[in-house]
Amino acid sequence: MFGGTRIRAYQAGDASAIVRLFYETVRSVNRADYSDEQVRAWAPSVPDPNGWHARMAGRLTLVAEEGGEVVGFAELEEDGHLDMLYVRKDAVGRGVGKRLCQAVEQKARGLGLERIFTEASITARPVFEGQGFRVLHRNDLVVRGVGMRNFSMEKPLEPYEEG
Repeated sequence: MFGGTRIRAYQAGDASAIVRLFYETVRSVNRADYSDEQVRAWAPSVPDPNGWHARMAGRLTLVAEEGGEVVGFAELEEDGHLDMLYVRKDAVGRGVGKRLCQAVEQKARGLGLERIFTEASITARPVFEGQGFRVLHRNDLVVRGVGMRNFSMEKPLEPYEEG
């Protein structure tokens, strides 16, 4: 289904599917690298779609869609911060994350950004490394009273060559 994945701009009607995808991904995919206590702190409940819509509408949010269903999303802020990139559990390992990374990079270049940076989970780190990101440092943080780990990563962007 890799060829059937369409990357498009976020639309207001996507918010409910995205908050459910976020919650279910953290609660399933991230269990491979985080404890039950950690995933509960990370995603204690399905987020409010209205609150997320307000944030996503103000950022460059891209959606991966297959057969009319949201299977992934990514949020890029104006400064090049890739705040979120999540892929639905049944779409993991099929190139959806890679396609989202490539689309975000294309948009970032179009905005004239010199780099993309993110805080990647243990789970997402290999996906980002496969797209040319490098680890700057490990972060040990506390989320809702629970210790967690992620990685600050970046990818410098070379300007497009005119030709």
